[in-house]
Amino acid sequence: MDGVRVERDGHVAEIVLDRPEALNALSTAMARRLASVCAEVGADSSVRAVVLAAAGEKAFCVGADLKERNRMTDEEILAQRPVFRAAFGGVLGLPQPVIAAVHGYALGGGCEFALSADMIVADETAVFGLPEVGVGLVPGGGGTQLALRRLGPGKAADLVFTGRRLGVEEALSYGLADRVVSAGTAREEALTIAGLIAKNSPVAVRAAKKAMRQGAGVGLDAALDLEENAWRTAAFSPDRREGIAAFNDKRKPNWA
Repeated sequence: MDGVRVERDGHVAEIVLDRPEALNALSTAMARRLASVCAEVGADSSVRAVVLAAAGEKAFCVGADLKERNRMTDEEILAQRPVFRAAFGGVLGLPQPVIAAVHGYALGGGCEFALSADMIVADETAVFGLPEVGVGLVPGGGGTQLALRRLGPGKAADLVFTGRRLGVEEALSYGLADRVVSAGTAREEALTIAGLIAKNSPVAVRAAKKAMRQGAGVGLDAALDLEENAWRTAAFSPDRREGIAAFNDKRKPNWA
């Protein structure tokens, strides 16, 4: 359905970029659908972890659909902009932990989708890059800012200014991948991680994600206040009472 589908397994939702015939290139319709899907998944309290994966064998996502864009006027490209921002913002704004399962090409917007996740699992075929400057553009799905925060200024500048591609080993050394797995197993590994996350307190996990995301760009004192708020959110929730009771009863917790 418009290049994006959702699958559920218990408390884990899998958002799949499903336009393999176009290497999962992001069209306007696909972006609109992705924003809608992220809003639905984010609002679903029964979802405790999210995997962002992609169909096909060659690519995670090669970025914007430049064939579509080649036919567009400046006015149409400008009108497309908020649709694209909503798609990237939808992934970035998910309150649940997001694990990107990357295989093949993750270029431009595909790399930005990966950067929008909390963890990146890449298989041996993964190739990352932000090549926008080579076609007269600036990364526009958060790439400049997310790369800066994840990689640091030097490595972010290398990635953005040169537009070069990073194989999986270099991506790992840069911090652009968190785990490297055998070809064809990134999705499986990401789902395993998501399953482990889903076993934990959803209140605590969401609060921890919020503190980590908001704390990345502020001073230490302010960041510790954010952590304090997260701690209080969890400590005075039913999850804390259930978690401690389950520990003492030597049973698995039953999160609401």
